[in-house]
Amino acid sequence: MGKIKSKLIKRTAKSLIEKGVEFVDSFEKNKRILGKNMPSTKVRNQLAGYISRLKTQEKQTQQKKLLIK
Repeated sequence: MGKIKSKLIKRTAKSLIEKGVEFVDSFEKNKRILGKNMPSTKVRNQLAGYISRLKTQEKQTQQKKLLIK
């Protein structure tokens, strides 16, 4: 299967990031940050994975900007 995430996962991840929750680019650490507050472990794992992918992409774009300057 592909890496397509549902609107629920994307919307929830963006709202958590906007609220100021500090996430990192590690799946395991993000999973611990989300904790047991999620309705199911599947949703928690999908959120942790999506957020870690967003943070990795963000980190790469920042490095590219630094190299261009």
